[in-house]
Amino acid sequence: PTGKPTLYGSLTRRGLSTEGVPDIAASEGFVVGEVTKKSILISCPHENVSTKFLAPYTTFCRIHQKSITCLDISSGGGLGVSTSTDGTMKIWQAANGEIRVRASSFDVVCCLFFPSGLVVLSGGMDAQLKIWSAEDASCVVTFKGHKGGILDTAIVDRGRNVLSCSRDGTARLWDCGKSACLGVIVDCGSPVNGIAVGTADGSLNLGTPEKAPSEREVGTEGKILLLAREDKKLQGVGLQSRQPVFLFIGSDAFNCCTFLSSTYILAGTQDGNIYQLDVRNTNTPIQVIHRSGAPVLSLLPYRDGFIASQGDGTCFIVQQDLDYVLDLTEADCDPVYKVASWEKQIYTCCRDGIVRRYQLSNL
Repeated sequence: PTGKPTLYGSLTRRGLSTEGVPDIAASEGFVVGEVTKKSILISCPHENVSTKFLAPYTTFCRIHQKSITCLDISSGGGLGVSTSTDGTMKIWQAANGEIRVRASSFDVVCCLFFPSGLVVLSGGMDAQLKIWSAEDASCVVTFKGHKGGILDTAIVDRGRNVLSCSRDGTARLWDCGKSACLGVIVDCGSPVNGIAVGTADGSLNLGTPEKAPSEREVGTEGKILLLAREDKKLQGVGLQSRQPVFLFIGSDAFNCCTFLSSTYILAGTQDGNIYQLDVRNTNTPIQVIHRSGAPVLSLLPYRDGFIASQGDGTCFIVQQDLDYVLDLTEADCDPVYKVASWEKQIYTCCRDGIVRRYQLSNL
């Protein structure tokens, strides 16, 4: 946590047991707990903190040849989708990494399954938003309207409407059935690096629309849209009203944001801060988590905590308190761009072109 001195120590492997489990010794002040083939538990009794280092259950090296910019896992856990600087978007079996279909999409940087798991939403540096079939990778719909590269997308409810944000400083709402733009939700004059949509706490005033929403707008009522902006601002906007709800100024450019609940939100900055805020009062953060100065690249709610990945290869799970952290290892110093989860499986994608799958036992 910010303000506390960093703890340094070293681990030494003294050998292997007949079962292949390493024998680990820790330097003074640290204690080695349970060690398995895939994990090491280290604690520091003096500070009452512990970290479990978890190795990937399996790695998929053949899905892409180059850096993987984004990935997602379908709602049933069966399929994965990923985009890469190798110029492809691929849909693959989540269990074994076997490629099902591939699409050539040179500019695509972000991808997301619809709740059905049958179609994928993608956004690209060509300012186009596309919907693809997960069966044959045919492009079903193309949305045009942004003036700059699309940096993130989100799906409203079951997916009749979708959202995108862009380098052009806007976030837009789209109607999938008519492949039309239903409106610019916000135009903030600064690139919007990440968005998240969630149901707002009932006590929050989301504002009133200036004109009646189109009947093509489905599921926007009672929702708040978060915008992680390049100009160090985290903004909340009423999705249906298009009215500002809050504006929080952080320490650096915001890269990503997510909802922990209808009340609590998280956002990560370029200088390594993770802010937890209460949407009802964003004046002062509930807490600021800072593990390193590397950019926070993705945030994902998980169980009663969250998963964060950073530009220095760290990826970790924080439960409700900060005294126990699970570190997902092996990315070394390559940025981990995105994290996705399904039940106890966690998937990460990295600049080194590898998808890693972690298997969690009960946390």
